Amino acid sequence: MVYKGRGAISNKNSRFDTLNSEWDEECQRPAPKTVFYRESAKSIVTKNQSPDVPFDFSINPYRGCEHGCIYCFARPNHAYVDLSPGLDFETKIFIKENAAECLERTFQRRGYKPMPITLGTATDPYQPIEREKQITRSLLKLMVRYKHPFSLITKSALVCRDADLLQQAAQMGLVKVMISVTTLSNELKARLEPRTASGEARLRAIDMLSSQGIPVGLLMAPLIPWINDNEVEEIVSRSAKAGAESANFIFLRLPLEVAPLFQEWLQNHYPDRAERVLNSIRHSRGGKLYEARFGERMRGRGVIAELLSSRFRKACSRSAIQYAGSRILDQSQFSLPCKNNQLALF
Repeated sequence: MVYKGRGAISNKNSRFDTLNSEWDEECQRPAPKTVFYRESAKSIVTKNQSPDVPFDFSINPYRGCEHGCIYCFARPNHAYVDLSPGLDFETKIFIKENAAECLERTFQRRGYKPMPITLGTATDPYQPIEREKQITRSLLKLMVRYKHPFSLITKSALVCRDADLLQQAAQMGLVKVMISVTTLSNELKARLEPRTASGEARLRAIDMLSSQGIPVGLLMAPLIPWINDNEVEEIVSRSAKAGAESANFIFLRLPLEVAPLFQEWLQNHYPDRAERVLNSIRHSRGGKLYEARFGERMRGRGVIAELLSSRFRKACSRSAIQYAGSRILDQSQFSLPCKNNQLALF
């Protein structure tokens, strides 16, 4: 059953669940409501182990994401809390209410050395509940207060709410924002990533932030053959016109439980092209739906992957926008806000 405003169609068991249960498809199930849980984090900064991403440390203020993007590679993480990577991932959200407290403790550790931290690597830091809880905003306040370098990745126009903090950070060379624009089609967006901002809203966010001197880049993630690859040139061109200084893409990743969830989604929404999409993915993943090998996870390999990469690079060149450009963030300004407090004695 397809639920309005939800990406996943089912709530299948996780890989750790030994008990299998099945719904009677004839049964009319109520639409799942979003439930929020408080989570007290022991630590908030995670060290990255992958050489494929341009950052070493990350923060995710939330576990699970109401945006409901069917392709989200973070869905399997819900298995670690005995929940389904399907509908549970987008309807059972954990809020790390002590995130700012944890981050400040990290900054105040003796011998702490600042390295750029990226917010929003697994779940979106600006998903709907952020409007109320403001966990991400509390983290940004700390970043600015301690003059700590950071970057953001989001699909939400809510990032514009924090333009005041981002502008302060930008003036010190501490920040870059990456706006992910997957599609400009509202019809596709409603199916693919139902509770995200529209593509047009994200372009407006790029324009608004860049006009205030905040460095912004485009991230087209994911790029899916036969689903949104026809939009590559327009998305790059319009993002460049809106003020994006760089552009990058990620080829669709389908780890663990994400693969069957995506296949189910394809069969329901695009049955006419489902096999074509899946065969293109297999062709780009060594005959499988997913290849976890470093160096290939983000781009794929083979003729189709190379063609998409070539198109993206050429689109960047035509729009005079830097391909896969990274900005060096200043790490030298970090300092404790109050030099005269007792912490400075240790």
